Amino acid sequence: MTSFTALTTIDGEDAAYALSEALEDLVPEPTGVGVFEIEDGSGLWEVAAYFVDEPDAAALAVFSAIHHAKPFNISKIPDQDWVSKVQRELAPVEAGRFYVYGSHDADKVPADKVPLLIDAAMAFGTGHHGTTLGCLEAFDALLETGFDGARIADVGCGTAVLAMAAAKVLPNVVLAGDIDPVAVEVAAANVVANGLEGKVNCVVAAGFDAPEIANAAPYDLVFANILKGPLIGLAPAMASNVATGGYVILSGILNEQADEVVAVYIENGFNVVKRSSIVEWTTLTMSKKAPV
Repeated sequence: MTSFTALTTIDGEDAAYALSEALEDLVPEPTGVGVFEIEDGSGLWEVAAYFVDEPDAAALAVFSAIHHAKPFNISKIPDQDWVSKVQRELAPVEAGRFYVYGSHDADKVPADKVPLLIDAAMAFGTGHHGTTLGCLEAFDALLETGFDGARIADVGCGTAVLAMAAAKVLPNVVLAGDIDPVAVEVAAANVVANGLEGKVNCVVAAGFDAPEIANAAPYDLVFANILKGPLIGLAPAMASNVATGGYVILSGILNEQADEVVAVYIENGFNVVKRSSIVEWTTLTMSKKAPV
């Protein structure tokens, strides 16, 4: 069966979400609508709608005009077994001591690696993206220094692969939060699939706002693999919720954005411990210095 996508770009986050909500009233209605920031500094956002039946091009043209968006680009998507396709294309990933794999590659896990099972149907946060890989490598490097912190949180956890990595090698419960309830459901399913029930607690949370996360502070390590804007916005909360001498591992940062993120975190009491890049993405390990 052929399905369809309709894509447009629009200036600003609020406008993008307003358009996405309006699209839900279309007939035929979309099966899903996504909103994504275009990370090129332009301020543009992409709005994508997915349809089983061919969408009404005239109605989409009206919606784009009303919301001052670019005209929608409508495309047909041929029917495929997308999970099998992704499984073929996503090979296992090694990041220091960690080995991220799908269940279709379970027979390939080396005995000397820490295994992290993330199935291809939940592809965001599989370890193939430079940000997730960078965070895992940064965490591995931190462990090599003897880090053995007891209080760890994963803010904007996605699949919870970072929280699970910490739970696999450290003894205490790791908290994983995400603003998206669907992501939290995915994270919780991954926790079960990795046999980590009781070791990773997944909650719906914006930053440190959830009581479960706020009450467990101060943290010895916080992962935040999100985007530049939210990272900068979280800097004061990071300073309040990370223990003196504790660490943050930050990613979701384009290389050209890294200096700005570093500057804001230095202003909030952190020092750079390690900075690395994978293709266009930077990962930062920073430590909270003692108050002067």
